[in-house]
Amino acid sequence: MEHAPVDVVVIGAGQAGLSAAYHLRRRGFVPVDRGGAQADTFVVLDANSASGGAWQHRWSSLRMATVNGIHELPGYPVPAADPGESSRDVLPPYFRAYEDEFDLAVRRPVRVTAVRRADDDPHGRLLVDTDAGGWAARSVINATGTWTRPFWPHYPGQERFGGRQLHVADYVSADEFAGQRVVVVGAGISAVQLLDEIAHVAETFWVTRREPDWSDEAFDIPARVAAIAGVEDRVRRGLPPGSVISVTGMHWTPWARDAQARGVLVRHPMFTSIEEDGVRMPDGSLVAADVILWATGFRPALDHLAPLRLRTPEGGIRVADGRALDQPRLFLIGYGPSQSTVGANRAGRAAVRAIVAERAEAAA
Repeated sequence: MEHAPVDVVVIGAGQAGLSAAYHLRRRGFVPVDRGGAQADTFVVLDANSASGGAWQHRWSSLRMATVNGIHELPGYPVPAADPGESSRDVLPPYFRAYEDEFDLAVRRPVRVTAVRRADDDPHGRLLVDTDAGGWAARSVINATGTWTRPFWPHYPGQERFGGRQLHVADYVSADEFAGQRVVVVGAGISAVQLLDEIAHVAETFWVTRREPDWSDEAFDIPARVAAIAGVEDRVRRGLPPGSVISVTGMHWTPWARDAQARGVLVRHPMFTSIEEDGVRMPDGSLVAADVILWATGFRPALDHLAPLRLRTPEGGIRVADGRALDQPRLFLIGYGPSQSTVGANRAGRAAVRAIVAERAEAAA
């Protein structure tokens, strides 16, 4: 495979990737097919067939009023929207307009299959292999998120269940469960949102591995700073990033309070096994179920980085300030502390600032 030269490859066109592309544009970089011989160039590669990042895949009932963590892309406000509108109807067009407004020239659908070193030179290029050709980059900004890596825990008997099992990533609407009994697994925001929604049309049974840590305190700036610091420490040590909720606990929202008032938020301990007709509880009882919904989170989509051999024995990648400590030409944004939309914006700006500073130092 031939590899075309480019200064920066951005992998992923969600919130983090578009933020990085915007800041590259502001710093004078141009899309690779727009640049001349002396231009600083970049290319954005996205595996999706359309704009919108993960938002285009969210369930239709996720409304603008209840979506967690909407934040505008840099330099372009989110258009006014009815709180009752579906986020997947509002946000993908916004992303598409953003790409057009700043001429980001996103290439899609392009699937990155591997990122590897061109040679042993620590200042050499990184080779980015895709199903649509290759690139030889001075720097790579990885912004692939987590949506394509749903996490399915394994429990004994899982393959024998006679009903339906699905992950949050496959969820469409509560209506498909009307009149059924649904076991919802998970203690995060998505689990509680869907538990509340499904309980309007079906019987629900909520299980978690640990008792949810509900907080009555406002999730204000000090709380956010503390949460981010906790995740930053994990990724710096090469631990899997975990979630912000694992650090902060669950904060009450109006819809969560409503679910509590309706008696929906009744938590049970995790089942010990799955049987054909339901789940076996720790006390030996069998809870009948038609559906098991796994709201068990996602893992970073980083398989294409495997050739760089950056994984620690603990299963993470050592990252500080958005940069891989063991491969400084690689930036990981939308990873660890920058998983939130606000964090993704800041991480995109910081990565570009570091790239520009090093280029200026090298040229001096």
